[in-house]
Amino acid sequence: MPLSYDTEFSQAAAGILALKASSPPWAVHDIEVRRVGITASYAAMFAKLPDAPHVEQTIHQIRSYDGETICVYQFSPKNSTSTAPGPAVVHFHGGGMIQGNVELFRRMLSLQVQQTGVQVFSVDYRLAPEKPHPTPVEDCYAGLTWVHQHAEELAVDRSRMATMGESAGGGLAAGVALMARDRGLSPPLAKQILIYPMLDDRNTVPIPSLEPLALWRNDDNITGWTALLGKDIGTDNASPYAAPARATSVDGLPPTYLDVGELDIFRDEDIAYVGRIAAANISVELHVYPSLPHAFEVYAPNTKATQRAVADRHRAISTL
Repeated sequence: MPLSYDTEFSQAAAGILALKASSPPWAVHDIEVRRVGITASYAAMFAKLPDAPHVEQTIHQIRSYDGETICVYQFSPKNSTSTAPGPAVVHFHGGGMIQGNVELFRRMLSLQVQQTGVQVFSVDYRLAPEKPHPTPVEDCYAGLTWVHQHAEELAVDRSRMATMGESAGGGLAAGVALMARDRGLSPPLAKQILIYPMLDDRNTVPIPSLEPLALWRNDDNITGWTALLGKDIGTDNASPYAAPARATSVDGLPPTYLDVGELDIFRDEDIAYVGRIAAANISVELHVYPSLPHAFEVYAPNTKATQRAVADRHRAISTL
């Protein structure tokens, strides 16, 4: 039986699917058209999300690995009466390594905090190709260590911290988890929450039955990975902190939650990665959502499948 979209998804996302079908494909390595197009479509969809009046936002300026200033956005329950340290998510936004910022994801993150009660610290990391590897992942690690170092004043329990991200941000969350393991973060991360993560720079050959249904396609993937890695894409010079699928060992990683759509070109690399973690006898939770593409919840936020996925993610956060 051929692959096809979930019926409810195809109805809810009819506009974006029709636009995708009628528009010429973006040229490989054209970063600007992707920055404009993807950001515009995400902004339009996120604008439809409800406000989260019980969440407040604070922007912290921190120093990254190279001495440059970056921002960490803190999303916290408003007027909380508890001062006891609690769990925290250190978040990295999606965007193929080449686009997006925390502000674009602000409404989504605020709703997550309102619904889970768990603080989020989202790192506004610098983008490729202007800032290629190692800058994005080092910015993200700097955000993690800043939260770790300031845990008392931020009401964070260091033993209940997770990395989290979607797409490129999921790859960065996995890369930061590897760095935390290798650099001896103590106490170690409690969990990594990987939402259809971008993990493997060697994923450059389209799957014919999947490519027409994908919303992040092969040319997009080549564009993002080349921007991040340059001539190292697809070679043994690619760092596992940039492309976590290349990690020689997953021993010592934290418990892992991962979800991905069946129609996502990251499906196979994601299943393979979480399979390696399970084989290392580390607790894993894997969801493959049938008949759904990349970023399905952005384009169809009110479908039953999205509601299930969001509930699964929130449960992973709430059990930190």
